[in-house]
Amino acid sequence: MSDTATLKRQLKIKSGAAKRLLKEHNSYRNEAEQLQLKRDKLIADGAEEWDVKNAGRLVEESNKMVVDTAHRLGSTVQELRELVVDAKKKTELAGDDDLLKAEDALEEASV
Repeated sequence: MSDTATLKRQLKIKSGAAKRLLKEHNSYRNEAEQLQLKRDKLIADGAEEWDVKNAGRLVEESNKMVVDTAHRLGSTVQELRELVVDAKKKTELAGDDDLLKAEDALEEASV
């Protein structure tokens, strides 16, 4: 396999991974917010201590996943950024569909 084909393949893989991780990260953030609201409601309603503790554990677990996905997303975006820089140096990839999709994935993940 040529160097260009390998680079195109890596762009496609990393672009997909960045999009998936961004979606996963946003999902965990929303989940953590919802669980925090549930926990706050339990406290306000005077729920049993066990229910409040259990809700707190769920919030902590979701927050850990938010941090984990943010870390994985950051490293994937960095790798993708390096691949895009390498791809832009190759004239045969100018305007390539995979390169454009990779740039779009970088833009989405950077927001």
